[in-house]
Amino acid sequence: MWNPWVKENARLKYLGIVDALEEDINNGLVAQGERLPAQRVIAKAIGVDLTTVTRAFNEARKRHLVEASPGRGTFIRKGVEVTGVVNDRLPLIDMSMNTPPQLAHMNFRRLFAQGMSDILSSKTGLLNLQYQESRGAEFDRDVAADWLSSRLGTVAPECVLLAAGAQSGLYALCDLLMKRGDVLAAGNLTYPGIKAVAQQRGLQLAGLAMDDYGIIPDAFEKTCAEDHPKAIYLVPNIDNPTTATLPLERRAAIARIARKYHVAIIEDDPYWPLRNDKNNRAFASLAGDITWHIATLSKCASPALRVAYIVAPDPAQAQRLAAILRTTILMAPSLMAALASRWIVEGVLQDLTAAIIAENTARQALARSELGRPFHASPNGHHIWLELPAHWSADSFARQAEMAGVAVVPASAFAIGRGTANAVRISLGVSPDRETLTGGLRRLAEIHDPDMPSARTIV
Repeated sequence: MWNPWVKENARLKYLGIVDALEEDINNGLVAQGERLPAQRVIAKAIGVDLTTVTRAFNEARKRHLVEASPGRGTFIRKGVEVTGVVNDRLPLIDMSMNTPPQLAHMNFRRLFAQGMSDILSSKTGLLNLQYQESRGAEFDRDVAADWLSSRLGTVAPECVLLAAGAQSGLYALCDLLMKRGDVLAAGNLTYPGIKAVAQQRGLQLAGLAMDDYGIIPDAFEKTCAEDHPKAIYLVPNIDNPTTATLPLERRAAIARIARKYHVAIIEDDPYWPLRNDKNNRAFASLAGDITWHIATLSKCASPALRVAYIVAPDPAQAQRLAAILRTTILMAPSLMAALASRWIVEGVLQDLTAAIIAENTARQALARSELGRPFHASPNGHHIWLELPAHWSADSFARQAEMAGVAVVPASAFAIGRGTANAVRISLGVSPDRETLTGGLRRLAEIHDPDMPSARTIV
């Protein structure tokens, strides 16, 4: 869907909206037949009144750029003349999806094929094609509890549930812990998936002030006193998008405040296996009685597994969550869960994570060299957080990058409210090789500072 903006130097603002739309059509950023966002959505996104957007839509129809369909919305007109350079655009280098690198030497084709073949050919293998308990098979929960013990301490298998990825777990948790209209606290820059869940569930998001070390505890306490949130959502390690890792003293302070105000903690911790320093205690070990811990294999192995483990505060609450999982996803994919267990037991997961860390470290070094300017990052992480100079807005930078054939994500995608951050998240893992990544980084460096296209050293 079109990401609305206003072209500068237009005689009137509504003309700037139409000029921006026309430019994006010409550059292939909006497809013919694509539905435009609702007028109210556009007005809110670019900070203008609804009348201005209505005038822009009328002008776009006069220019034969769009056509309205009663009851369905407004669409880019099919057959609209495209005068830009669509066919000459550079192939897109995706640096927007935050996935781990999956290189040829990691042998994913063999690992998936051989692993599933071995599972299905075993004496009880075909049971993995049957329905399972909504909380997961007993063996898979036992394996998960053992794997999680290195970060959480002793984990009771009866407190563990399996979900079809962390996103389905987040949705189920929000359904369990909150009702429509309740407040969910999170960093003022947060994972877009939790924003989507909040919108779908009718929850109010309360953005918490952050600095280079993550959420500021005083901001959380102020929100607790004023807005009475029912839960707080946290990514404690290698935060998405800021890359911050909460220090132990902040974790302890946030846990203390949450207990004081009776706030549940949702600890989403996909990046823990990538951390060098694993001494920071998880919230589930600091305040296990009020914490729901989510661990997924999507960042330390592959998102294709679609397996996440949820640790509930106690067995009774685990049963309550299982009832919701039963009505939403029914169960995690049993064959993938069995494969994940096999990889954990045989040490395959550990080897994959080590290979991912090594590749991430090399790609971080490439980013430092090619961008030639400082950014926020965790040494073994998949993504970096690049703050932009005043002459760039994050949305404009992301649009310019896309026109240059590179996809990155602006701060607005992560912001709760309007936000003030002027930065983009650049994901290093999805590029198929370092050569492709280098090309994308160089294009971004030239967009960032066109007068210094050859800058290749850290400043």
